[in-house]
Parts: sequence; structure tokens; C-alpha cells
Amino acid sequence: MRLLFLLIFFPFLQIHAQALISQADLHYLKELTQAVIDSSRILPNQRISTDFGPNQTGGTLIRPGGRSSYPAFWTRDYAMSVGTGMITLEEQKHMLLLTASTQNDEIKKTVHGSIIPQGAIADHIRIDDAKPIYFPGTYSFENQGEIRWGHQPPLDDMLYFIHMTYEYVKQSKDLSILDQQIRGISLFNRLILALKAVPENPSNQLVHVEASNRGVDFGFRDAIHITGDLCFTSILKYQAISQLSEMYQWKGNQMEHQKLKTLANTIKRNIVQVFLEPNGMLKASTSMSAQADVWSTAWAVYTGVLSKDNAIQASQRICQSYQNKTLAYRGAVRHVIRTDDFNDKTAWEGSIVKKDTYQNGAYWSTATGWVAYTMALTQPTLAQQLIQEFIADLRTGDFRQGRGFGAPWECFTERDQQNPVYMTSVSIPYQVLLNSTISGKKPTIHRRIKNSLN
Repeated sequence: MRLLFLLIFFPFLQIHAQALISQADLHYLKELTQAVIDSSRILPNQRISTDFGPNQTGGTLIRPGGRSSYPAFWTRDYAMSVGTGMITLEEQKHMLLLTASTQNDEIKKTVHGSIIPQGAIADHIRIDDAKPIYFPGTYSFENQGEIRWGHQPPLDDMLYFIHMTYEYVKQSKDLSILDQQIRGISLFNRLILALKAVPENPSNQLVHVEASNRGVDFGFRDAIHITGDLCFTSILKYQAISQLSEMYQWKGNQMEHQKLKTLANTIKRNIVQVFLEPNGMLKASTSMSAQADVWSTAWAVYTGVLSKDNAIQASQRICQSYQNKTLAYRGAVRHVIRTDDFNDKTAWEGSIVKKDTYQNGAYWSTATGWVAYTMALTQPTLAQQLIQEFIADLRTGDFRQGRGFGAPWECFTERDQQNPVYMTSVSIPYQVLLNSTISGKKPTIHRRIKNSLN
């Protein structure tokens, strides 16, 4: 089987670095991404909304997008964008330490009866007074925690906290920050507290919630109710533990490095065993909303959690849905392939928003890069086509053309669109495409395929 695989995919393994995007389009995407990040900055003492005071946090913040949308610092969106190379080390350090300083140090109960566990990281942080808002759906510190957003805060923020720390140390080479004390606890120990705040299934170490302690699995579907073992968050946990393992190695602790490396590999195997469906897709969970999950599947391929035959099968399924026009529109993708919708009234089984709106069936380009990467394993021409549609849509609606334009949008449908100048809609595809099409080098995508065969 290994030899047959190599024979079939050998031509693809030799594709030149321009496999997914042209140099001209990559340059355009880089400039647009930089412009969006620049528009998303909130400078010290800058006021961006009449509803809030100026930025009093002591440094620059980066919100999820420009103009008037999302006037706060969202830890998740920033952490997902920090690998662009477009955020200065000074800015990174400020946002990292701000996030650490607002970590919850003792179990708290909200006025709505939800719980903020020890080690929880804020979903977003107010710019005027730096108060942490642990739950989606509000800017109110006192009134946060409505049960419809979960019985506990979103689970991904704790893991993205680890990611933003890892990226800062990797880029700055400043190991000393890991020992910096924040309210009597070192930054590194705060990472451990954050990891412990993520609930797990003790039988397989995957992230797990029941209906009684549900927390949002991933903030890009905080309006969706998902329970059981959680796929996307478990992939995030695999990434976070791998990063902690590497940080232990940087600190010279080989015992903990090897221990966490072994745990990461166990989680990686269990993700495949628990979530992989016969058609090659990973399902989102094992209980409510346990549907084939495009984002989890594509990201698992990109991170190497799905490899070899499993990655190829996932690629074939996603390519088929793209050709059938049940996945993408204007270069953006759904969370769920339309033929995998729960029923004719909702895409996800549990949702607080209507079908074909927002996270329940709208199209998002945040995941476009992961999806194109996955498609390229079997159908590079289709992957190129998806990226070309993505770039064409950005060029048509580019927000730099004036107030009547808003691309990149957060998400859209055939009838509507929302939140203009949205950062991860370009920052995530840019990172994927940059890493996969480095001029003069073989693309990362090819190296990962080859490594998966070893």
C-alpha cells in the first residue's frame, strides 16, 4: 500500500512551490492581511467606540477586525493570527501579559449560575478597564455567563493562551518571560493552570463536556451546542501539549518534555480512533451535534493529526463536496457540508441561530486555507480554484476601496454578510498559504505528506 501510495502521488509530491497560489496573489493577500491587522490595532488611549472608553491597558491591542466591529481584545482571534509575522514583539508581549493577568485564580460562580473554573482564560478583555469577560455574548463584567453560552467559559481560550506564549517565546527567544511572576504565579505555571482548566475524558484524554457542564468547544461556533468528546478542542489540546513539551525542552526539563510528547501522541491516536467516520471526515463530537465537521477535518490534516490514507480519504470527500457545490461559496466554506446538515431546519443539531446564518450554515474564509491544503492532497487543481475564488472575492470587495466595501467579511451567505474587515478571514489563509508556498523551497505540504509516510 505504501508503494502504491507513492506511485499514485509522486507527481504531486514534485509540484513546484506555486502549487496553491500565484506569487502575485500571495503578495496581494499579504498586503491585505497587513492592512486588516493595522486596522485592527487599538493604540494606547485610542477610543474606537462611543460605547467604551479609550484603551487604558498600557499597550497596543489587536481586536478581531477593523471599523466598528468587536470593540475589545479577543484572545482567540489574536492568538490565531500571531503567526503572520505582522505583530511586533512589543505588542505580543503586552497582549500575552494582559491575558495572563486576567486569568481566573479561583473558582467563581456567575449571577446566572455558570461557573468560571480556576485557570480560565478570558474570551475577551475590555479595553477601557481591562476587565475579563469569560463568556461570549456580552461586554458586561457583572452580567456575563448566560447559560445559552455554556455552563463554563469557552474551552479553546485556555489552549490558545498556551499557543500565544509559545509563539512569543519562539519568535523573541526570550525564555525568561516563562519565569515572570504574575500575581505570585509564574507565566509557565499559569500555562499549566490553563491546561488543567480544560475538562477531559479520563479514559482517552480528549476534551469532554456533558450537557450539565457544557463549554463552547471553539469560539468560531459559540452559538452552537456541542457535547461529548470534542474534536476541534482535542486537536487544539494536542497542539498545546506539543508546545508545552517543547517549552519544557527549552527549559532543560527532558523528563517532562518526553512525558508530554508521549501524551500528545496518545491524544493524536485517540482523536482518529474516536472521531473518524467511514467517509474520511472527523465528526465534531460524540454526543450533541456529532456531525461531520469540515473545519476539524481540514485542520487535522493541516496539523498532521490525520495522515496517510485517512488524510487522502478526507481530501476526496471534501473535494467531492466542493465539486457538488455543497461546501463553498465565493472561496469561503461552511462548517458542515450541506448534505451533512442535521435536518432541513438546521445545519448543526444544537444551535441558537437560524439555519444558513452565522455559524449555522454561513460561509467563512477563516478555514479556507486548511480546506484548500486538504483538497490539494488529491485534487490540486480544485484547491487552486478554491483559492482563486477566495482571492477574487477579496479583490472585488476589498475594504480599502472605501466605505461601501467590506472584504474580508467575517462570514456571508448568498443574501447577506456581516462584520467587515475581519482579521482571521485573511490571517489564517495567509499563514497556511505562506507555509505551503515558500518560493525556492518545497512546500510544507509536501514535506508533511512525506513525513507521514515514514
